[in-house]
Amino acid sequence: MNTAPGFVDLYTPKLVTILREGYGLAGLRADAVAGLTVAIVALPLSMAIAIASGATPAQGLYTAIFGGFVVSALGGSRFQIGGPAGAFIVLVAATIAQHGMAGTILAVFLSGFMLIAAGFLRLGTYVKFIPYPVTVGFTAGIAVIIFASQIKDLLGLVLPGPEPAAILAKLPVLWAALPTFDVATIALALATIALAEGCKRWRPQWPGLLIAVTLAAAATAAFDLRVETIGTRFGGIPSTIPAPELPDLAWGKILAVLPNALAFALLGAIESLLSAVVADGMTGRRHRSNCELVGQGFANVASACFGGICVTGTIARTATNVRAGAHGPVAGMLHAGFLLGFVLLAAPLAAHIPLASLAGVLALVAWNMVEKRAFATLVRATPGDAAVLLSTFLLTVFRDLIEAIVVGFALGSALFIHRMSKTTAVAATPLVAEDRADGPADERIPYDERAANAPDIVVYRIVGAFFFGAAASIGAVLERIADTHRALVVDFAAVPFVDATAAHTIEDLARQAARRGVKLVLTGASPAVARDLRAHGIGGEAVAWADNVDAAIVLLRARHP
Repeated sequence: MNTAPGFVDLYTPKLVTILREGYGLAGLRADAVAGLTVAIVALPLSMAIAIASGATPAQGLYTAIFGGFVVSALGGSRFQIGGPAGAFIVLVAATIAQHGMAGTILAVFLSGFMLIAAGFLRLGTYVKFIPYPVTVGFTAGIAVIIFASQIKDLLGLVLPGPEPAAILAKLPVLWAALPTFDVATIALALATIALAEGCKRWRPQWPGLLIAVTLAAAATAAFDLRVETIGTRFGGIPSTIPAPELPDLAWGKILAVLPNALAFALLGAIESLLSAVVADGMTGRRHRSNCELVGQGFANVASACFGGICVTGTIARTATNVRAGAHGPVAGMLHAGFLLGFVLLAAPLAAHIPLASLAGVLALVAWNMVEKRAFATLVRATPGDAAVLLSTFLLTVFRDLIEAIVVGFALGSALFIHRMSKTTAVAATPLVAEDRADGPADERIPYDERAANAPDIVVYRIVGAFFFGAAASIGAVLERIADTHRALVVDFAAVPFVDATAAHTIEDLARQAARRGVKLVLTGASPAVARDLRAHGIGGEAVAWADNVDAAIVLLRARHP
């Protein structure tokens, strides 16, 4: 294994960096306050997200405790808070429906190793290349699906059978069950939303979500409301921690859940690195993307061993951590410790929490997930960006999240290639340098009118990236030029890079020029561009090389006076 300092620095957890800088009582105090603040926010969210995913509220807490601890201890961000995330609700629910809870835990376990591998392969650098319209589109689509999944618990509906997972199948079933709505359930859900939003607006320093859920639970117990609670559906939350154990690693089961594991890893990488970027923007720090992926990978392995679900960096909890004044990763580790204390000391109280209240929490999560201003801006911006956004959004809602990301990325890449190809052109230039007005008069090179009027020598400069998106059009232009002149100079001074398709285009041009007796001179190529062109066999007697256009003209005149 490479042990060079650069490699070590790349994968050094931020916790180690903080400790090296010197960690004292003041930092511990700041991290303790921030960790407690985040734990208060994470407590209802972790349970709500797990329930919406088809898991138990205890599994949501185990995910936040064990996965969250490892994310902070081994990750590459100072402020990242890990735990179950709303973005995974769709994928986890679908995996549970397809493979059961045991298969889901196995998929989480495998996704952890995929993330570790991605980190050591340094793929974290490339996650940022996912187009912005894709992230906005799939996030909005996930929000719609989350809200749709909570309608039953928000209204207290009674369904004749299992609730369909697909939204097109779900909505007619919910519509048919509307007459079964429960007034008390709706009142608790609306009260939770109103209290949480009221605290956010008028008392932002208060833990609005926890206050709303606690009061809803108190009202349910005090008035003996006949609504569904964590206790009635799940029997409460165990006040003990399960012993770690490996999932069933039978080869057939591994192959069955492999696509789900890959989906978990892909979405986990995107979500965690987006969250780390948000934290960087709030603090002016820089995260280590590949170290973050490795940390997220180990966190998912740990979560699976304790029966948890997917772990990723969570934007809302990470932002809360920053705003609460966290000093470093110890805040995230303490957040996990505070949640562990709740499970060990106060788990029986959770049995009274009404599911309508947790559904209200997720309704707020869904609303806040949608980047409403960005969505509206992208729809109006350009037809291409709007197409990428809406395609990703609609595929997420009505088809599949990973399919939406792949299609959105492909459309975004095609749009980028199209735009890049428009910026690359072939421009005519004088045969020799024109008057250089930026230098002293005695250093100016006079314009050579005889050379400019020479009909059989032409100089063309390629401007912009010379790649497959522009190669065909530029190649056609250069071929037409070569048909009518005895010498062609192609200037690469304004070309930052060439790809294999572009090099092949020049190779074809050289062969055609040689057949027609046209001398081809390539000039101005940077060392990297020249190396790529020569690697494709461009050279020999058919092609001459010169440092610049002036040198090329001198060369041609010497050979053909």
